[in-house]
Amino acid sequence: MIINETIVSPNEVTREDLLVVHTKRYLSSLQWSARVAFVLEIPSVALLPNFIVQWRVLRQLRYHTGGTVLAGKLALERGWSINVGGGFHHCSSDHGGGFCAYADLTLLIKNLFMYYPDRGNGHERDFMNDERVFIMDMYNRLIYPRDHQAKNAIRCKIELKHHTNDKTYLRLLHINLEKSLNEFQPDFVVYNAGTDILQGDPFGNLNITPEGVIIRDEIVFTKCIRERNIPIVMCTSGGYQQTNARVIADSILNLYTKKLISWQ
Repeated sequence: MIINETIVSPNEVTREDLLVVHTKRYLSSLQWSARVAFVLEIPSVALLPNFIVQWRVLRQLRYHTGGTVLAGKLALERGWSINVGGGFHHCSSDHGGGFCAYADLTLLIKNLFMYYPDRGNGHERDFMNDERVFIMDMYNRLIYPRDHQAKNAIRCKIELKHHTNDKTYLRLLHINLEKSLNEFQPDFVVYNAGTDILQGDPFGNLNITPEGVIIRDEIVFTKCIRERNIPIVMCTSGGYQQTNARVIADSILNLYTKKLISWQ
């Protein structure tokens, strides 16, 4: 059962925290509402005074970012953690986009390297030449990534087509995750578990059912935790339908039922 005692609330990341990843120039650019509107891809944000944008929009994203960093610490202590938010994978050190204003995944990994120098695994542009980081990415090749430089940093590419279904998706996940874990043998896994793969999503254009998402998460946790005892952080990332929250909740409960996670 998920109760208040099993949920840990994060702190808002500070500017000093963000400077571990971001340039001063990029953070300063977020003082302009028009720039934030571009990053979030919501044109109407440009019409708002920036103090409202900071308080009502960016502050919430800073809490999400703090949650990802905290999740890393908890995973090292407990073996797993889930941030029901975060996963801002379209943001790098000096550029935001796709509703991603802060590079929480990069900040998480950099914190792991600073505080736990013997551990780490995982974002694209930010870890282009870092051999300590192995990136496996499943994506619709007809949509993402248009950034070909970033694509070069992906060590294991699983390129999907429009309307890929459960059977194909889960088969490719199983094969390539097993291969990647055997090749790299990570000390830590950052799992960006977006639900924009769901059928009907206006951006993902794949055809994965809710049951497919639940099985996907079960495969990842089984291979990382049960079979290899690797600490894992899961971020729920993107997903743009009203049903996403229910699917995520059902998946987490399934992980608990299968004893892949526990509240103790």
